Amino acid sequence: MVTDVIGDFINRLTTAVAVRKTHVSVPFSNLKHQIALVLKREGYLGEITEDADGAHKTLTVELIYDPDGEPRIHGVKRISKPGRRLYAPVRDMHSYKNGKGHVVITTPRGIMTDADARRNRVGGETMFAIW
Repeated sequence: MVTDVIGDFINRLTTAVAVRKTHVSVPFSNLKHQIALVLKREGYLGEITEDADGAHKTLTVELIYDPDGEPRIHGVKRISKPGRRLYAPVRDMHSYKNGKGHVVITTPRGIMTDADARRNRVGGETMFAIW
């Protein structure tokens, strides 16, 4: 049983990128699906599909690589953890890695990147950073 589903999801993504996989499958949850949609919108992931195998649903995501073989995901850093939740008001949100990365935040208006949260003037829990 996994207690940190977000940590498990980003760990599976980085491990799959490290071994040059084209797709990765994870157990389905609405939270992971929403995170995957945000990462797809920002250009880190490709197609996202839901697969049902009896009572178990899986989420399959396509990993994107540049034409020269470089992955779009270069690194991921978990910020808010189950033992230590970190929240940020909108005034404390800044661009990550000089605008080359994104911080994924869960807000009352849904899951979004730091740029979207600043645009919507809403704060929330900073889940992880990706570049």
